[in-house]
Amino acid sequence: MNPHPPGSAGNSAKLPAVPVQFDRSWYDDLEAKLNKGGPWDDWKLFNLAGQAEAASLVTSFEDMLCLKHLPEEQVTPLPHQTETARKVLFEMRGRAILADEVGLGKTIEAGLILKEYIVRGLVRKVLILVPASLVLQWVRELNQKFAIPAVAQKKEYSWQNDVVVASMDTAKRDPHKEILLGNEYDMVIVDEAHKLKNKKTTNYQFMLKLRKKYCLLLTATPVQNDLSELFNLITLLKPGQLGGQNDFASNFVFDKRIPKNESQLKGELAKIMIRNRRGDGELEFTKRIVKNIHVELSPEEMKLYDGVTSFVKDQYHAAGGDLNSMLSLVTLQREVCSSRDAVFVTLVNLSKKLAPDSPLRDKIWDLVGIIKTIKANSKAEKAMELIRGMDDKVIVFTEYRATQEYLLNYFRDRNMTAVPYRGGMNRGKKDWMMDLFRGRAQVMIATEAGGEGINLQFCHQMINFDLPWNPMRVEQRIGRVHRLGQQNDVQIYNLSTKGTIEEHILNLLHEKINMFEMVIGQLDVILERFEKSDSLEKSLYKILLESGSNDEIASRVDSLGQSLHSIRTELDESGENSAQNSRLQQLLEVDEA
Repeated sequence: MNPHPPGSAGNSAKLPAVPVQFDRSWYDDLEAKLNKGGPWDDWKLFNLAGQAEAASLVTSFEDMLCLKHLPEEQVTPLPHQTETARKVLFEMRGRAILADEVGLGKTIEAGLILKEYIVRGLVRKVLILVPASLVLQWVRELNQKFAIPAVAQKKEYSWQNDVVVASMDTAKRDPHKEILLGNEYDMVIVDEAHKLKNKKTTNYQFMLKLRKKYCLLLTATPVQNDLSELFNLITLLKPGQLGGQNDFASNFVFDKRIPKNESQLKGELAKIMIRNRRGDGELEFTKRIVKNIHVELSPEEMKLYDGVTSFVKDQYHAAGGDLNSMLSLVTLQREVCSSRDAVFVTLVNLSKKLAPDSPLRDKIWDLVGIIKTIKANSKAEKAMELIRGMDDKVIVFTEYRATQEYLLNYFRDRNMTAVPYRGGMNRGKKDWMMDLFRGRAQVMIATEAGGEGINLQFCHQMINFDLPWNPMRVEQRIGRVHRLGQQNDVQIYNLSTKGTIEEHILNLLHEKINMFEMVIGQLDVILERFEKSDSLEKSLYKILLESGSNDEIASRVDSLGQSLHSIRTELDESGENSAQNSRLQQLLEVDEA
């Protein structure tokens, strides 16, 4: 058998070559149709039409391109937010202070600006520095609302990512500081930027050395105490904008809190700062519905209140009326309106600081003995009654960690699901608590420190379990819930104990100055006018500790309220209240360019 079949490589016989035929008739037909303008247009005209279509997709240079690239149903920017972003982009060239009042969406504005620069290909490497408690919140918002792949800094290698969110405290210390100062950033964003106002701090010096093309500073309070704070922030963004320190002082500062050449200074600020206010009229907020709940203390609880008040008064008079020397005792006086547990912790800590033979130790342990007789918490019972009646999510604010722990156990024992939120938690745990509250838990119990920076628009029920003696802190609590994005009227329940200083403070805040109905700017100006000598908190302490009876306390608090009310009336009549027209605050109301 022949191993090589015909035509194989092993066969020496060659087949004759066959010419390959190509049918080109289709090409000739196409050519004819093109030449005679058949069913297809002329090729040159087709190209021109394509170019025209492409050109129509390119919008005006000053249009916001990023609005087409935001995830659907995640965020719908409000007019003041898009206008702020547009100004920063096209008038301020990417370096600005975003100074909106609390709750108006500075984070959204910063996200819009960042997204626009990314879409335009002008920004890739980004560093965002925020308080540790806000890191995960920023990461979530950038990812969900803007589709920006931000990551939280956790390890040293995290800095290699394009968009990194980190705490300022981490960034400014080695080895991280050396890495960051060795990088060049297209954009740096700093939240809570008022912490940069002192140029002698390590925060300020670190920011000064960071190499950055664009920079955003976010703060609701760019100036509070001193005009030099404003100068320092602006120098971070645009060195020389206001001249040197001496030039600024001679041109614009009459006294550290009193500006001169105000119209010229406001004109300079308008080039670098944008401030939107709640009172502008274009922003719609839901209502605040305030209910004051008066709680009757049990005889044992009242005995503890009277005992603590007497103890603190004795020490105040022994100290010659010097409040600064007895801050822990002042705290004790406030705690007794919150819970026996908060009082117990402070008493034990005080006892540890005393000498073994100190006569104060016996008085402290007498108070501890009273605490042991208290079997119930009248405020906790009222809070539970309110929450059961709501059948809705509610945030409970307290000033004290011990009260927070007590309430967690109290609710848990009564089959109420509650989660804590406090300043001492790490970022991951805070994020976890917030997710639990958003999902399964009905109640969140937050301390003052834990309440900073959290956004709770999905919750519209709030209980002030105890009241801070500083009205601004009450307003900041409310601002966690009553902010842009809140769809419901906000129900605020203030618990106050009858026959105590707390009852008088609530009357002062609610009846005398009606602070619950104000916007935060109004309250700020009233307190600034009032507190030229002593703070409102100190005034209240002195009234409590120097009064001989409950009637005298009521009379003196009423007089205090009349002073605050007079200031508010004066501001309203002069039109200053709505414009926040104290000379220092008025600087923030920069004129439109």
